Amino acid sequence: MSALAADLVLYNANILTVDPQRPGAELVAVGGGDIIWVGSNSDLDLFKGRAKLIDCEGKTVVPGFNDAHVHVMACATWLLGVDCSPASVASISDIQARIRQQAERVPPGTWLKANGYNEFYLFEHRHPTRHDLDAAAPHHPVKLTHRSLHACVLNSLALSLAGISIETPDPEGGLIERELETGEPNGILYGMNSYINEQVMPPLSDEELGRGVRLANQSFISSGITSIQDATVRNGFEQWQTFLKLKESGELAPRVCMMLGLHALADFRERGLYPGYGDSRLRLGAAKITLDEVRGQLNPSQEDLNEGVLTAHRNGFQVAIHAVEEGTVEAATIALEHCLRKSPKADHRHRLEHCSVCPPSLLQRLKAINAVVVTQPAFIYYSGERYLQDVSEAQLPWLYRTRSFLENGLRPAGSSDCPVAPCHPLVGIYAAVTRKAQSGQVLSPEEAISPAEALKLYTLSGAYVSFEESLKGSIEVGKLADLVVLSADPTMVAPEEIKGIQVEKTLIGGEVVWEL
Repeated sequence: MSALAADLVLYNANILTVDPQRPGAELVAVGGGDIIWVGSNSDLDLFKGRAKLIDCEGKTVVPGFNDAHVHVMACATWLLGVDCSPASVASISDIQARIRQQAERVPPGTWLKANGYNEFYLFEHRHPTRHDLDAAAPHHPVKLTHRSLHACVLNSLALSLAGISIETPDPEGGLIERELETGEPNGILYGMNSYINEQVMPPLSDEELGRGVRLANQSFISSGITSIQDATVRNGFEQWQTFLKLKESGELAPRVCMMLGLHALADFRERGLYPGYGDSRLRLGAAKITLDEVRGQLNPSQEDLNEGVLTAHRNGFQVAIHAVEEGTVEAATIALEHCLRKSPKADHRHRLEHCSVCPPSLLQRLKAINAVVVTQPAFIYYSGERYLQDVSEAQLPWLYRTRSFLENGLRPAGSSDCPVAPCHPLVGIYAAVTRKAQSGQVLSPEEAISPAEALKLYTLSGAYVSFEESLKGSIEVGKLADLVVLSADPTMVAPEEIKGIQVEKTLIGGEVVWEL
């Protein structure tokens, strides 16, 4: 395509290309949804009268942000529920008041969904129980979801509808917390969030789903996010079809790379949907495996994990293993080592999602097998105070590392794990640079990276971990015209100012999908 055939030109801009061959520019031209020219303001005469011109007035333009680990439907559901996040509530009494207000708006028997509580930041410094929720809404089933998505609290009516009683055994991979005196469930469930959502609660109506997705979409694009990687382990062909409909309707603007659960791998293969299937709007990504230690033992077992990883690998799929604690990171490492001994592959890009606690010995083993890591720097900002209290002094230097991952070639990408944390890439960039919690406390400052390195985490590195670096992640001719206009340059302002930078415009395929 000729440079003169541009549809849109952004000029008079401070362009951070994230392209090492040409790190800066002043003008970018778009044609047919792609970048067709990157140059200086002196090139503007090539396009006058032939394209729409946007004078950026010296503002900064960066590649569209790529959130490498989110949960879209959980975000949609979250935004429809009662907000009980630390920013909105300070105590269990506040949670009760919010749930009580919602109960007054809907008929008895209607499920009430509340989200985002974090016991560490509550005045009482404990989880709410079924008794707390009963006091707020005794005639409505209530589900209160923990910020982590790995725990939830049900009131008595919801426990009854779920069939959970004193006789109910702990399910595989789950834990029903019980009252010490009676053995009765106290309402707190671990590792059972998906079961309650899918098997107990009624599904969202089409109207509810649409409203939630529109809210999530607004959150993504107003944050400058042009690509998301959905890491939901329950994803199968039904979820693929849902994403396809959302893309076709335009309700979900960011490009989507959808991971699939290991349970769905055979179905996708039978349908002829292979790794990378789809197009730039929606493509099939890695096979996701969730690994945890809810009851002090690996779930799945090491043997089953080894087999699952090898099966996905031999079917041509990249593997993404959810591993948080040191024990699960080690188990994931063992599984990847086993897989690559049995079936060597050079550019596999198998992923560890989170890799939250990674001691030096595991760091070296991951380096040896060329694993990649998808991390969440913003967790330092949003949960840093809790980590300082709960994580052992010995492990703190290994917590949510970034500098060490970079220096050891693990090609880390940044993500929010939204809705576990808000989907604001600039907060993630800030946290990666400063290592500061909201309180101002600093965690492992030796793991800090530069603003330019942090910007790359959310752009080119995000594209790399999903095998899409030839399509996006930097501002280069031939790549997709996914661009963000910022109010300031994150690589030049004082580090404390990064999180306050505003997204002024978000462009996907050269189309302005959001502006301030």
